[in-house]
Amino acid sequence: MGNSMVTYTKYKSFLFFIKKYKETHHVPPQDLKDAFSEFAGGACHMSAEQLLRFMVEHQGELGCTLSDSEKIIEKILQMKTPPPSPATAKDKAKESLESVEVFDHQQRKQEITLDDMFHFLLLDEFNGPLKDEVHHDMSAPLSHYFIYTGHNSYLTGNQISSDCSEEPIIKALKRGVRVIELDLWPTANKDDIKVDHGWTLTNPVSVIKCLESIKEYAFYASEYPVIITIEDHLTNDLRAKFAEMVTQIFGEVLFHPEPGCLKEFPSPESLKNRIVISTKPPKESFEANRIKDNENNSSAMQNGSDSSEEETWGKDSPDSMQNESDGGVNESDKIACECDNKSPDYKSLITIQNRKLKGSLKDKLNPDGELRRLSWSEKTLLKALESHGTDIVRFTQKNILRVYPSAMRVKSTNFKPHIGWIYGAQMVAFNMQGHGKQLWLMQGMFRANGGCGYVKKPQILMQKNQCDNNEYDPKVKMQVKKTLKVKVYLGNGWNLDFSPTHFDKCSPPDFFVKICTVGVGGDFWKKKTKVIMDNWYPVWEEEFEFPLTVPEFALLRIQVKDKDQGKDDFAGQTCLPISELKTGFRSVPLYNRKGDKFHNVKLFMHFQFQ
Repeated sequence: MGNSMVTYTKYKSFLFFIKKYKETHHVPPQDLKDAFSEFAGGACHMSAEQLLRFMVEHQGELGCTLSDSEKIIEKILQMKTPPPSPATAKDKAKESLESVEVFDHQQRKQEITLDDMFHFLLLDEFNGPLKDEVHHDMSAPLSHYFIYTGHNSYLTGNQISSDCSEEPIIKALKRGVRVIELDLWPTANKDDIKVDHGWTLTNPVSVIKCLESIKEYAFYASEYPVIITIEDHLTNDLRAKFAEMVTQIFGEVLFHPEPGCLKEFPSPESLKNRIVISTKPPKESFEANRIKDNENNSSAMQNGSDSSEEETWGKDSPDSMQNESDGGVNESDKIACECDNKSPDYKSLITIQNRKLKGSLKDKLNPDGELRRLSWSEKTLLKALESHGTDIVRFTQKNILRVYPSAMRVKSTNFKPHIGWIYGAQMVAFNMQGHGKQLWLMQGMFRANGGCGYVKKPQILMQKNQCDNNEYDPKVKMQVKKTLKVKVYLGNGWNLDFSPTHFDKCSPPDFFVKICTVGVGGDFWKKKTKVIMDNWYPVWEEEFEFPLTVPEFALLRIQVKDKDQGKDDFAGQTCLPISELKTGFRSVPLYNRKGDKFHNVKLFMHFQFQ
């Protein structure tokens, strides 16, 4: 691995001349050579005891034991065992005996070389940048967690004319998404239920298909609860029918407590392998439908309006919310109360109720009283943040806030998720088919905590009873708490995952790396490496520093591009939660635009906090 293995690749250039490019495979970077020499005491081999010191003191693997370091060496030596080669039976027996003797000798010595270590550190499955197991406290109420949330989870494409299908739901659950949204509508003959994006040209899908898919794949990627958020456009009879459906399909997996018994939301730990329903109680659903019929029946389709809960039924800005009537019970309220009596089974299935208090925005954000969820569009959130940011933080300490993309995002694009997270919004809902930088941030956030779909909120969001001068406010500039030092050594694997002419028909690619941090106001930084010309095995060896005021929120977004005269070509990306980064030398796997991991493409990097 450490030797310079030279190969040549031929490219046709101008006038069909053939040009050869020399490709030299990687050798250990100087920093790794120095670290190996330091912990090996200047020797050319490292023992298990010395490897343990390296893992604990340099790599920050505090839980590593001597037994673990011995197993690492054993794994490395096993990987060095030569593959069988074509030979006679006698030669095979001799080679087998020799390889066993060599392996036994090395195993007895329990020592590895610098090249052995370099080869091992390049394996992201053993030396990745993040922990791969759940390690957050999962016993707190649901309101204490950020939750991996989908928006219009049944759509295959844009918000206006794409098909509805159970397939996007399955894909989302396989990725670890924990909140699935279903829009329920009566079919044309009013005797059955469909899942559809109302008042658009989308093609519906059967609700039974969606529910059965959720049942089958709910715990494919994570054992922690799946929450189904429902946009309810049903009649009373159809609500009863839906209640019967979910009861039969989910059975004991469906969680629904006795009405009024919850003083705080259950914990993810207590809801393992359970499915939870969240929607408006029937009374509020009735009123929402009445408003929709009277005011927005004809305009939603023309404007490409999003049918997601609040925004479907008219403007839900902080200004308009203050204009709601506080009067007594009218005829519509009486009818709505009758609806409650006619559908008790449906109502009893709702664990997380989506409801609003009456009065001013500050009243609606009162954290006390009955547990509830608010659902706002991104525009509503931005408006509320102008004067009620700290109220939102307090509200989300006990209750749940869901934020979804604007109705204007008809192409299923997404907004910056940190707008919601830094104020405590647990459910920042995303169009999972809307690939791009914002979705990469979402995927990066939920690589934390073993990728289980639940990330414990930082303590800064849960602090209570502080005086106003010390209360957390993302708008207020804070002092730098930590500095992250990132060094990019090299990258490889593109020659295995891409064709020789994918990036350029006439020469090898010209790779460079873009690195940025995303977080609260002062924690946005952008850096990039130099361009390495004509090389499938780029070596940069460049270091960058990122001062961070609230590292608990910060994400590290990394993207590799091929420099081009026009638009630079995409060559891989990843996003990592900075608070969970492992220090030391790390192999960082890269992903494609959709978030699928490449088989071989990775970067060799070093992380350090100061």
